[in-house]
Amino acid sequence: MAGGAGNGSGTTPAVTGTMGVMDPDFQLVLLRRMADHNPGLVEEARRRLGASAADMREANKRWQAMVRSPRARGAAARYRSVLGEPGSVEPRRLGDAVCEARRWTLPLWPDLRFEVLVGPDGGVWNEWLVRAPGAPAPPLRTLEDLTPWSCTVDEAARAFPPARPLEGTAPTRWGLALTAPDREGVRREVVAEFTWGLLQRTAVLP
Repeated sequence: MAGGAGNGSGTTPAVTGTMGVMDPDFQLVLLRRMADHNPGLVEEARRRLGASAADMREANKRWQAMVRSPRARGAAARYRSVLGEPGSVEPRRLGDAVCEARRWTLPLWPDLRFEVLVGPDGGVWNEWLVRAPGAPAPPLRTLEDLTPWSCTVDEAARAFPPARPLEGTAPTRWGLALTAPDREGVRREVVAEFTWGLLQRTAVLP
């Protein structure tokens, strides 16, 4: 996908184990949240899925109804029912706690995975897009490299330390305050905004 995150060589990295089958409607849910910032990229991605704008709205409506239903199952079970079995499940230590990192493949972004962190009590701690194992990280050296859909939250934070987390403007949104040099080498204070863990836009502070 033109403008997509980290297509690299254009090949999909090999993944061992049984891949989960991601429901195309869920990809529309991801895109719906991104449409506020990057309607052009979202429209291109939607067309690749063979879906209309109405299809995207309807998929998001069904997802929201599922989330808000009084009989809704827990988030971890909901993702498994919608996305199938995860392609990989790995233990992840966060401080003193150990959680599970469950990942699913993404046809729209072959170098990314949808990751859900599930705590020991079965609760979901995080849900976002991350780089696929073995896929090359994008080169992030200057402010101009921070283009829409170019990188994930953790990649931007590693490229421009120390990055400070900011409260998101809505669920599934994150922010980072960081300092990045522009192409002339002038260091700029930047706020980077992410949706589902994928960079959407940046703003240079005065």
